[in-house]
Amino acid sequence: MEQRQQRKGRDQQQQQPRTGDPDLKERLVGINRVAKTTKGGRTFSFGSIMVVGDEKGRVGHGLGKSREVATAIQKGIDDAKKNMISVPLVGSTIPHEQEMRYAAHILIRPASAGTGVIAGGAMRAVLESAGIKDVLAKSLGSSNPHNVVKATFNALKALRSADEVARMRGVSVSKVFHG
Repeated sequence: MEQRQQRKGRDQQQQQPRTGDPDLKERLVGINRVAKTTKGGRTFSFGSIMVVGDEKGRVGHGLGKSREVATAIQKGIDDAKKNMISVPLVGSTIPHEQEMRYAAHILIRPASAGTGVIAGGAMRAVLESAGIKDVLAKSLGSSNPHNVVKATFNALKALRSADEVARMRGVSVSKVFHG
């Protein structure tokens, strides 16, 4: 039992964030290995899809490519930090349903408190990094993680809060909901 706790403590120490920002949490969505055949044999290269978020409404995604996995991951994190967006949240969920296509077709819906994140792998990483705790999500088209992450990102970018809609229409927030 003590040995397991020591091992667990060691694993937690190794999970230090690679970013300089302590409040940003990064998630690895996928690593892709490609090979180029040359005169001397095969040359391997790696690509990593990373999602970075503060779990308070800010999230970013990035792609890193390199000959080594560690540098590919670091490049992906740096790229993700450059592509950060803010997501409007209503409590622990999203303000409204959103459907988006970007080679992949995805659907995200708000859920009542306590539901949790009901989503597949690549989509789950983006939604959890954004700080969304209650949401129903479905990937309807492609299962390619690159396209699912980009479609989810575009869907989150298209979300609008009630205040934003009221400001655009030039009416009060109560008028938005009650006509």
